[in-house]
Amino acid sequence: MTQTWKGRCHCGAVRFEIDGPLVEITTCDCSLCHMKNARMTAVPKARFRLLSDPDGVTEYRWNTGVARHFFCPVCGIYTFHRKRSDPSMFGVNVNCLQDFDPEALPHRRAEGRGMTLAPEAADPDRKGPRA
Repeated sequence: MTQTWKGRCHCGAVRFEIDGPLVEITTCDCSLCHMKNARMTAVPKARFRLLSDPDGVTEYRWNTGVARHFFCPVCGIYTFHRKRSDPSMFGVNVNCLQDFDPEALPHRRAEGRGMTLAPEAADPDRKGPRA
């Protein structure tokens, strides 16, 4: 049986569900993820359900405009994003999942800073798509 995880922002205005299994947690070193200190898990679009009103979520795009970052307009919490590296996937803020222990999964550092750099400037020790 597949585990369903419920997620929400701090105030509860943005609510969602994701179906497992969850296999790893990713941190990214792009400027946005670094500033919001995000810890994410990747979820295919078919396993993500927004339960709250889509008009009640604030979207932020930057750089290439492909990644779509979603925040609560009330409390400001980053809840999830559509991934630039694979727009069919969501990156979900694991700190928004109820009764979830982020320390129970392996952690991977992804390179986001180098996504807009020439490949020779990218960090060879980190995985991540290149522009």
